[in-house]
Amino acid sequence: MPWGGPARLTVPERMSEKAVAEVVSQQQGWIARQRQRQVPSLGLDRLEVSESEARTAAREVISALVEEQAPRIGVSHGRIRVGAQRTLWGSCSSRGSLSFNWRLVLAPPAVLEYVVVHELCHLHVLDHSPRFWQLVDRHCPPWREQRSWLCRHGPELLAFRPLP
Repeated sequence: MPWGGPARLTVPERMSEKAVAEVVSQQQGWIARQRQRQVPSLGLDRLEVSESEARTAAREVISALVEEQAPRIGVSHGRIRVGAQRTLWGSCSSRGSLSFNWRLVLAPPAVLEYVVVHELCHLHVLDHSPRFWQLVDRHCPPWREQRSWLCRHGPELLAFRPLP
């Protein structure tokens, strides 16, 4: 259920209204917990920014962070892409291309920096092995806090729809 939008119930075509009402009645507790869990807390609904403006800002900030962090980590990268991924914050190709979600610019700067460091570390280690996490830990010691923030607030960021 998107923030601010009505709940949507999808039922089998042949299910009677009585059966639907029974299921809804039986699931009231679960529905209430889901509604509570989805209360927005970032205040993104008050932002007056277009996607174009946010993408431009994201590209500038991310590019600057990549240029700052890459030499420190000892890597060189290919193209930097800023997109509107539906589930990912960033990715790294085996050829060194980096992709980032523009919505990261709406997150705290430390979270954005963590995602940049995370993807740059993939230029050394392409998987999420212990060796990879040791490298992330060396270059971004508070990474667990930043990752936790993304787990907590990421769905709200991904649901954000800017001005047209």
